Amino acid sequence: MDASTRHSPRERRALPTSYDAVLLASFGGPEKQEDVLPFLRNVTRGRGIPDERLLEVGEHYRALGGRSPINEQNRDLLAALRTEFDARGIDLPLYWGNRNWTLTMPEAVRQLDADGHHRVLAVATSAYSSYSSCRQYREDFGGALVEAGLLGRMRIDKVRPYFDHPGFLEPTVDGLVRAVSEVTSDAARAPRVHVLFSTHSIPTAMELASGPQEERSECFGASEQGEDRPRGWYLEQHEAACRYVMERVGATLPDCTLPWQLVFQSRSGPPQVPWLEPDVNDVISRLARSGTADAVVVVPIGFVSDHVEVIWDLDTEAADTARAEGLAFRRVATPGTDPRFVAALADLVEERLRADAPRRCATGFGGTPDVCGTACCHSGSARSRDAVTTSALDSEADARSVLGDQGLQQILQEAGADS
Repeated sequence: MDASTRHSPRERRALPTSYDAVLLASFGGPEKQEDVLPFLRNVTRGRGIPDERLLEVGEHYRALGGRSPINEQNRDLLAALRTEFDARGIDLPLYWGNRNWTLTMPEAVRQLDADGHHRVLAVATSAYSSYSSCRQYREDFGGALVEAGLLGRMRIDKVRPYFDHPGFLEPTVDGLVRAVSEVTSDAARAPRVHVLFSTHSIPTAMELASGPQEERSECFGASEQGEDRPRGWYLEQHEAACRYVMERVGATLPDCTLPWQLVFQSRSGPPQVPWLEPDVNDVISRLARSGTADAVVVVPIGFVSDHVEVIWDLDTEAADTARAEGLAFRRVATPGTDPRFVAALADLVEERLRADAPRRCATGFGGTPDVCGTACCHSGSARSRDAVTTSALDSEADARSVLGDQGLQQILQEAGADS
């Protein structure tokens, strides 16, 4: 992997590369009612979840007509990126591949190969560092290359986590200012407004394993809630993003006191496995019953678009909880296709094309690396197995652990590449 000689994991830079295509990588979602159950089986494969439980979750999709909004959002994002690329003179074709539904990543990789593209830069619709939001995409790429017989012949790199790019955060700043202004203007007296930044809950073991191995022993500190505990990059990055947003909002609304906290949603694991807490609904109920809030503004800080988990978990369940508890409720929009966010994704592409491209990092986190570190963002599960990845210092080691020296050598020889 071409990386600079800088030693800090947060400052690890890749050398500029002449990529010949850009791949938008996303989660995927069903397009119609009959897709829902097969889609959920893909999402949960290997976890032994019975269809009865999947059918319960499937009701969220069926309530929206069986069609996930994420697909149309990605099509809109691709179109917006195409316009932005053209305006900047970035003459690279755009492709789209999904983790759990068509076009699947192997299908996208075969299409790239058929069109003659073998140096690919991937942009994932996930802004943070963790197994499910970063490393799993790299495993998706590696697995697709193995399945298509293209390992060693096609290279797929991934842009850095971009939670700290102002183009991702500024639309949220504006949305939060609007939401607070709406709540306060609608009330007869100035309400006590609490801001709840919501993101996807993950297992605590996965959170602790987020970030590169060389930093994990250093990730220990107090959270915004005063807890002193080991911390991975997932929590550190979210809290850095929240602080940035609140500082910017405070500058715009200096006379408005806005307590805030980071909350979690969309837990899906068994109850005996610890996941990140508190749940957004529990916090809304607690605020109401303690008599410390009249309104909550929920900010989906962990998401880039208004997909099912945002619409169902926040617009439906969290809104219902607030209504039942007698609290006013507002939900801030995700960046979606805001021109600033689209420009941010184009910035990330240009960072990997040109050495002189500016790197915009707005938070106090300290920047994010182009090249992931050794054992970066493992799942944290004792039962997890190594998988072939791309865009990491451990990529070759991962490939060897899965395929063995002989298997990897054979694939590389067949592809006519150097090992």
